[in-house]
Amino acid sequence: MIRTRVASSVPGLALCGVIAFIAFCLGELSWLRSYGLSALTVAIMVGMVIGNTYYKNVDTLLAPGVDLSKKTLLRLGIILYGFRLTLQDVASVGFEGVTSDALVLCSTFLLALLVGIKLFKLTPGSVVLIGAGSSICGAAAVMAAEGEVDATAEDVSVAISTVVVFGSVAIFLYPYLYELNLTANWIASNNVAFGIYAGSTIHEVAQVVAAGLSISPAVSDVAVITKMVRVMMLAPFLLLLPLFFTGKSTSSESTKKSAFPIPWFALLFIAMTVLNSTQILPAQLVKVVVHIDTLLLAMAMAALGLTTHLSAVRKSGVKPLLLALILFIWLIVGGALINRFVFWL
Repeated sequence: MIRTRVASSVPGLALCGVIAFIAFCLGELSWLRSYGLSALTVAIMVGMVIGNTYYKNVDTLLAPGVDLSKKTLLRLGIILYGFRLTLQDVASVGFEGVTSDALVLCSTFLLALLVGIKLFKLTPGSVVLIGAGSSICGAAAVMAAEGEVDATAEDVSVAISTVVVFGSVAIFLYPYLYELNLTANWIASNNVAFGIYAGSTIHEVAQVVAAGLSISPAVSDVAVITKMVRVMMLAPFLLLLPLFFTGKSTSSESTKKSAFPIPWFALLFIAMTVLNSTQILPAQLVKVVVHIDTLLLAMAMAALGLTTHLSAVRKSGVKPLLLALILFIWLIVGGALINRFVFWL
């Protein structure tokens, strides 16, 4: 069984690996770097082009490996990202990082309920999934929240697609916002402040990594730490969600999904950060691990692009897309206001 599963994953893993290799090569071009396009950014771009063209014809063959890259390799990449950080880095986000995360999460989700249910008259299940994905941690939050509310497979697909689409836009937008902020000073013009802003407002962890590295390693480190704090808020969010939505499914599958509200990869990320802080591992070994981590993240970004089907968003109609767009705008504008307020305290 395991051997068959591994064999079925090889073609998809190979495709993600090839895209990652191409992204690394293109990422070395100086003219692409001048536009803030890192290897991870290029990987998702190439993946989206292939995913919405040729991939459709061979998705059955490639899906197992692509899915493995998008989920397992992504989580492994996030865990190993801990070897880029130390506890001193974690302490740098402090009160501001945690408070920004909490305020962005609550305000974004409440806005989703207000606009999605009251204004657009969408089903509560659809609104909760889009709201959770936008306010917490993207597709992982969508899949986790699915077990707590009544939602169709189409609702899940649309929520994930909108999260990936707008989160991918953020990868290209935030380096530009960083440059604008240097002159406009919407929030404090330093790496810590902008890293907290990015980590508290961008949808997916991988998208935070890609956007952060397109700006600078210093911004990326703070952004990822802030994002991981936001990811860990998924657990209390899922525990509180049934108090507000009683339409929870009672199927055994749903019970299994909701039995693991804690994002374990986030805890392992912290463990690797602690281990790296002890400096007991040889510097050369840590350097190798970081290179492997970059490869894993590039493969995950490629898989994310391959599975971003724009047709699913179009078929759902304009209202879910508009809701996701409004939340995206709030994350950018409202998130900046929240971060400015938090740093003012």
